[in-house]
Amino acid sequence: MRADAFLAAAEALPFGRLDDLAGAGGLVVVAPHPDDESLGCGGLIAEGLAAGRALRLVVVSDGAGSHPNSRAYPPESLTALRERETVEAASILGLGPEHITFLRLPDGAVPSSGPDAENAARAIAGVAAASAAGGIVVTWRHDPHCDHAASAAIVALARPLCPGLRVHAYPVWGWSLPPDTEIADEPRGLRLDVSAHRAAKERAIRAHGSQVTDLIDDDPEGFRLPPEMIARFLGSHEIFLEVAA
Repeated sequence: MRADAFLAAAEALPFGRLDDLAGAGGLVVVAPHPDDESLGCGGLIAEGLAAGRALRLVVVSDGAGSHPNSRAYPPESLTALRERETVEAASILGLGPEHITFLRLPDGAVPSSGPDAENAARAIAGVAAASAAGGIVVTWRHDPHCDHAASAAIVALARPLCPGLRVHAYPVWGWSLPPDTEIADEPRGLRLDVSAHRAAKERAIRAHGSQVTDLIDDDPEGFRLPPEMIARFLGSHEIFLEVAA
């Protein structure tokens, strides 16, 4: 199936509920970078917490690759800044810092296999077990970003450690795939109505100031989320694609 047809079909998936993602249990959100959680799952996080679910966030990479030439924010400073932004964004959505785990794998080089990936998988499985999670969401394996694909691979490694865990994927950069890209799967999953949390989600996205503003202005090659991409994630629903075991 072509990517344009796949994504159009994903936009037409039936609406579902938290129970469809996690049964009666908690939820773990896995974000490759600080900000992916707000973009792809901000509404889910807010909805889960409003419903009294145990919600946990795991951020895989250290986020230090977004502005590699900044002197004002060398890697350690940029990592610290992006973690502060994540804590602020999560707070807007209702999630406390004690429920966030930063794995700090290298931005742009998150491994999909090997010892570091296996350690990350065990850490995610531990978070899931400690929160009695019934489900986990992670970026789509077809997202055209190496860290997003690697995060999906790490969750695949974690899955056997968490029997019965439901796994769903959320597209982030997948929306920018060339239309004629071939996707072997057919979309299965659900849309989650997050319209009640749209304002909070937008505030959470904008809390990632290093990614959405000129806060870091000394790196001409630094990353900034395009306004059209931000707008894409401010709709009334979020999409979660079922990941087969």
